[in-house]
Amino acid sequence: MVIIAEPLHARPRPAENLAWLGDGWPEFVFHDQETGRHIGRIRELFANLELVLLDDDVDRPAGGADVDRHVRGDGEIVAAGWAVPLRWTGAVDDLPTGYTDSLARALEAYDAGEPPDTLAILAAQVRPDRQGRGLAGKLLRALGDLAPAHHRVICPVRPTRKARYPLTPIDRYAGWTRPDGTPFDPWLRTHVRLGGRVLTTAPSSQVITGTVTEWQRWTGMEFPDSGEFVIPDGLSTLHVDLATDSATYVEPNIWVRHR
Repeated sequence: MVIIAEPLHARPRPAENLAWLGDGWPEFVFHDQETGRHIGRIRELFANLELVLLDDDVDRPAGGADVDRHVRGDGEIVAAGWAVPLRWTGAVDDLPTGYTDSLARALEAYDAGEPPDTLAILAAQVRPDRQGRGLAGKLLRALGDLAPAHHRVICPVRPTRKARYPLTPIDRYAGWTRPDGTPFDPWLRTHVRLGGRVLTTAPSSQVITGTVTEWQRWTGMEFPDSGEFVIPDGLSTLHVDLATDSATYVEPNIWVRHR
């Protein structure tokens, strides 16, 4: 397996080659209204920060790199991710509140003509049938390499195993470790093994609201009463208010600094 990193828009991509990108994500994450207001401009302005990994058929040159940026082939897309440039002082209390705020901060810096000094990796996904082969680490490295050497690299990590513990506060969950001292969460552990350092948590990385009917459709559940509900793949609970016909979910993440 020879892995090539390439910009997503370097060549035409048949839609079926990217159809898997939504797999593994809960439906409700695609209905963040605040993200929806920003994502169009983000895609337009920062298309150069969208990256794919290809599994190419050519032989690796002797002494070739782990991720080869020079060999060009028509390999299968096995992973994809994207990032945004923003400004951050390096202080924990100046971090964006999370994923959605990172989008807003990127656009604010662009509109103000302020040069970015930080790259925020906001998505990294491996094709489901290729998971468990070290591709996530290769993708994170390749995304980080998109930033100039003097820029910081950060990521609001969505801890994958947190959905099994939706009632546990994110601050407690972030501190859980295995006997060897590494993070309990496998996705957070991947970041740390690559040299990432946990900075703090982002308790309100995304806030997703909708009507009760919408949330019933997104979760496949019924909500016969108001209150807090555990939902499939939710990292926290869903607050339902039948009187106002609304429900709100607040997604927590964990901030990691890579550079």
